[in-house]
Amino acid sequence: MNLPSKLPRDLNIKELNFNNITSYLEVKNLQNELSRRVITKDDYIDNVELVCGVDVSYRKKTAFCSAVVINKENFEITETAISKSKIKNPYIPGLFILRESAPILQTLKLITKPFQLLLVDGHGVLHPRRCGLACYVGIDTNIPTIGVAKSLLCGGVQSDNFVTHKSEILGYALKFNENSKKVAYISVGHKISLLTSIELVKSITKINQYIPEPLRIADKLSKELDYK
Repeated sequence: MNLPSKLPRDLNIKELNFNNITSYLEVKNLQNELSRRVITKDDYIDNVELVCGVDVSYRKKTAFCSAVVINKENFEITETAISKSKIKNPYIPGLFILRESAPILQTLKLITKPFQLLLVDGHGVLHPRRCGLACYVGIDTNIPTIGVAKSLLCGGVQSDNFVTHKSEILGYALKFNENSKKVAYISVGHKISLLTSIELVKSITKINQYIPEPLRIADKLSKELDYK
């Protein structure tokens, strides 16, 4: 897969290497700026056939990343890619892009065939600065992207399962049944609407599961890599 060029040059970012950013404040400012670039409506999202899920797991000082592409209609795996790299940044809530963007983008470059939709294990606009990991990856790859996170970073879940923050609807809480405590928090990453995101995630989530299939497999694969 040929990925587009990096983030817009007018953002004055030469490389996707946050070691070049000297303070977390600068990263937060970057998120605020990028949030204005996020497209929250459907953009070339018709006829989705292939969906890629990407996830990262950790052991000691190594990040293990896997990307899995499946056929939306029959859940058949069409391609996988894996990579491992050194962890360069600590885990900081709200600044997940520091830790996971590099291994994710590195792994996506190993995918050889185009896909129409990308799922990222992390938040999209359901973020205090409206720019989580899924937004950053979506903007960088220019691919319609959905954030699917396992924990809530901000906001509250309403009775209709939509998630609001500061009176703005930003996401949706997906459960496989109403009594389940396991929740997938869906939000827009880039170039897709929230309603379409919910519909597509539901369509590729198996019965009695709450994580969409490409992400579930990517998560499993990355953890298996952890012990090889």
